[in-house]
Amino acid sequence: MPVTANRLAIASTAFILLAASSSGALAQKKYDTGATDTEIKIGNIMPYSGPASAYGVIGKTEAAYFKKINDAGGINGRKINFISYDDGYSPPKTVEQARKLVESDEVLLVFNPLGTPPNSAIHKYMNSKKVPQLFVATGATKWNDPKDFPWTMGWQPNYQSEARIYAKYLLKDKPDAKIAILYQNDDYGKDYVKGLKDGLGAKAASMIVAEESYETTEPSIDGHIVKLKSTDANVFFNVTTPKFAAQAIKKMSEIGWKPLHLLNNVSSSIGAVMKPAGFENGQDIISAAYLKDAADPQWDNDAGMKGFLDFLAKDFPEGNKLDGSVIVGYGVAQTLVQVLKQCGDDLTRENVMKQAANLKEFRTEVLLPGVMINTSPTDFAPISQLQLERFKGEKWELFGDVISGDVGG
Repeated sequence: MPVTANRLAIASTAFILLAASSSGALAQKKYDTGATDTEIKIGNIMPYSGPASAYGVIGKTEAAYFKKINDAGGINGRKINFISYDDGYSPPKTVEQARKLVESDEVLLVFNPLGTPPNSAIHKYMNSKKVPQLFVATGATKWNDPKDFPWTMGWQPNYQSEARIYAKYLLKDKPDAKIAILYQNDDYGKDYVKGLKDGLGAKAASMIVAEESYETTEPSIDGHIVKLKSTDANVFFNVTTPKFAAQAIKKMSEIGWKPLHLLNNVSSSIGAVMKPAGFENGQDIISAAYLKDAADPQWDNDAGMKGFLDFLAKDFPEGNKLDGSVIVGYGVAQTLVQVLKQCGDDLTRENVMKQAANLKEFRTEVLLPGVMINTSPTDFAPISQLQLERFKGEKWELFGDVISGDVGG
């Protein structure tokens, strides 16, 4: 090749490189610890053992879903390395596992750690380290506080949102309500009570006739149920976890107390609550839902449900379609994949939170029709809509419209 031609080729190559670098400046790859050209390292903490071990299936579902994504090529060409540890639902152990994930495994983010006490134990640590504590698996309202805790975000509807929806229902359909409340004496229980009172507004003082709390260490709540029956309340707001919810339903039947029964979503599981309590004892109980129920025949021809069942058949055959936790794991994993897709080649922790706070009318395949995921820099509560449901026969039947129970950050 003549010298002039060679120089011309070099010059034109240099020009092309210069043009490419100036036009591609915005598309430059940016990484924090835990992300590379080939990998996105995600941490997770679940109670695979201990008193809340039934929820461990959420982590197993997520692992199976991320494997499915990896088998299809990953996200923007990167494979997810999902590292999940057991904390036995013990807050000190949660702290230990979070430190291990952040300081030793060097994950990009900690995703969907489960439980209010465990997440409370690592809340300040994650924010001081500026590592996303993303889509925590608890409905406490405090996860929606972008001003003071910009690295923490919930996913499921928070407890106050749900309670406000029950309040709207009572004000409209049972204005003569005399409400007795049984609640767990912790952040979870108190959140629901606050939501109900806020939703009832000025009428809360006259409509609520009794409030009774219980400790998780109590073997039985039968005594509380007997006491609440004596108040002559015609509405019972049952803010309990599954074991105690089943006890309450049984005891109410035993003593012939038949108020309008509102049961929180946390304990609406057919397998864990309604069946052990006896289907005949749970008739007409009202709860609220935001996810489709695989046991409900109305979704038999639904594309989203078919996608979920296809995932179970091909990628997670040990998953029980009737276990609500499996559907939760699937839906929240799909939401994280969306966030990582939106991140593109900017896989910094800051951009992960920026994209998580920029979800607009996003839907996973398992949300009820009309329920959308929306976030903004000032709203870290992705889901705030639910639909009421009534227990009939051996299943829940949805009724009414999708209702918003927005609670500000």
